[in-house]
Amino acid sequence: MFKKIVAEFFGTLFLVFFACGIASVACSGAEGALLNFVIAAGFGLALIACIYTIGYVSGSHVNPAVSIAMLIDGRMGFGEFIGYVIAQFLGATAGAALLWAVAGKDCSLATNALQTLPEALGGGQVSVLVGIIVEVVLTCMFVYTVMATTAKPDFHGAGIVNGFVLALVHILGVSFTGTSVNPARTFGPAIIKLIQGDGAAMAQYWIFLVAPLCGGIIAAILYRILNRAKEA
Repeated sequence: MFKKIVAEFFGTLFLVFFACGIASVACSGAEGALLNFVIAAGFGLALIACIYTIGYVSGSHVNPAVSIAMLIDGRMGFGEFIGYVIAQFLGATAGAALLWAVAGKDCSLATNALQTLPEALGGGQVSVLVGIIVEVVLTCMFVYTVMATTAKPDFHGAGIVNGFVLALVHILGVSFTGTSVNPARTFGPAIIKLIQGDGAAMAQYWIFLVAPLCGGIIAAILYRILNRAKEA
């Protein structure tokens, strides 16, 4: 159990440091479709790296939405779930703090927020309702994929598939919410920005806590209805 919690801490730390670092530092000169693609690739590749390094230790959830789905599906106990979630939030915070230390206070840390749509989509800020819908749907798709690909331990391509799906949901979601699908990933940068004196990201954090968790729960329910029934 201790090794699993430590693995989740460092896995989430690396995910936030590398993926959010790519989104906020490496992409500073990019815009539009190129920006979305590079951000998506950063998150997808970071997840693949996590899965193939700590996956054999903890399963590499690095995401409370994944962990709550695994809890509902009976793949982990409640105590283990609590340990995972605490480790994920602490790891995300440590990753964002490390990014702040190396990139400076002006780094955006890739915080999540409701975005202003491009003119091609009518412009204007994304509404709270649209933001919630986007996060629920994207999280549901991602978590459902994780549950399906990890159901059979002899399927060694789960890391690649899950990384590509995380990239896929980012390509769409960046323009609407910056794409969270992970309450811990959003919390780390938001709390560090709050410490810096900028509370804008934390003010909207409830959206990126509630919506991804709901998406994870829906994914677990769908999996039990569709996949478990098929297995039976």
